[in-house]
Amino acid sequence: SRMDRPPRILAQKVHFNKFMLTSVHKQMHKFKMIDKIKDSEAVLRNVVDSIIEDGNIICFDEFQVTDVADALILRRLFTGLIEAGAVIVMTSNRPPQDLYLNGIQRDRFVPFIDLLIDRMEIVSMWESETDYRLVHGKNKARGVYFVGDKRNELESAFLELTKGDEKLKSMKLVTINSKRSLFVPTASAEHGVARFSFDDLCRNPLGAEDYLTIGDNFHTVFISDIPALTMKDINLVRRLILFVDSMYECHVKLIVHAATTPDGMFKVDLKNRTHDEVFAFDRTRSRLEEMGSVEYLKKRWLGGQT
Repeated sequence: SRMDRPPRILAQKVHFNKFMLTSVHKQMHKFKMIDKIKDSEAVLRNVVDSIIEDGNIICFDEFQVTDVADALILRRLFTGLIEAGAVIVMTSNRPPQDLYLNGIQRDRFVPFIDLLIDRMEIVSMWESETDYRLVHGKNKARGVYFVGDKRNELESAFLELTKGDEKLKSMKLVTINSKRSLFVPTASAEHGVARFSFDDLCRNPLGAEDYLTIGDNFHTVFISDIPALTMKDINLVRRLILFVDSMYECHVKLIVHAATTPDGMFKVDLKNRTHDEVFAFDRTRSRLEEMGSVEYLKKRWLGGQT
């Protein structure tokens, strides 16, 4: 009978950057500015309720804190989610005590670390010598990663995927939340393909919202002229990490031209190996490897839904 059925369980898997952008900050803005709720705690309760409606089992993929605005709200947010009955699972390249290391006002973030350690079971994967993204990546697809003097091959791939589109042009997108204008230097709207240089994407003040907007509008994205990077280029590295994460989250087919293979893209010396970006870039290398696999390229594009 209907009375004997177990309660329906809803689960959601979300990428942390996109979650904070669309499910938290966007909703907070709505409750404050549109619904005119003045009390900050009441705003957060409403945000928690709206998140729980999408599923009380929440998996955060690639949990990493780099933004001070996120860092200062997480303890209250997660406390609210747990008290509302959420079951939280998360993956991260760093143990809780190393999250937001060297971040601005980190002392105000430490209570969130205490909450994680107190309320969650920590399972370490460091003992495993296998990066499972690389296992998938062994089944390589051809023509998605070009190194050094292979630029002509990149050009050929672009012409093939845009089918010689004579309407190639620059265009402007409107970002998901803040409704800012985002410039795309070359695009085929008809074929859903965009092209950027590394400088376009990483030497301009862009962030997760910009990159997710690109991923929401184009199923295939070309990026050319990625240089070999060092700690002197740390802001560029941060943007490249965010960009690759965003493309991966949207299942975008990423076509890359770089000075080196992924394993040589970001070189650091021993004294800098504890930086957050070094750990995060290990994930970027793995993702670039996986994004060149047949398995990844068969995935359905998740854009066009915002």
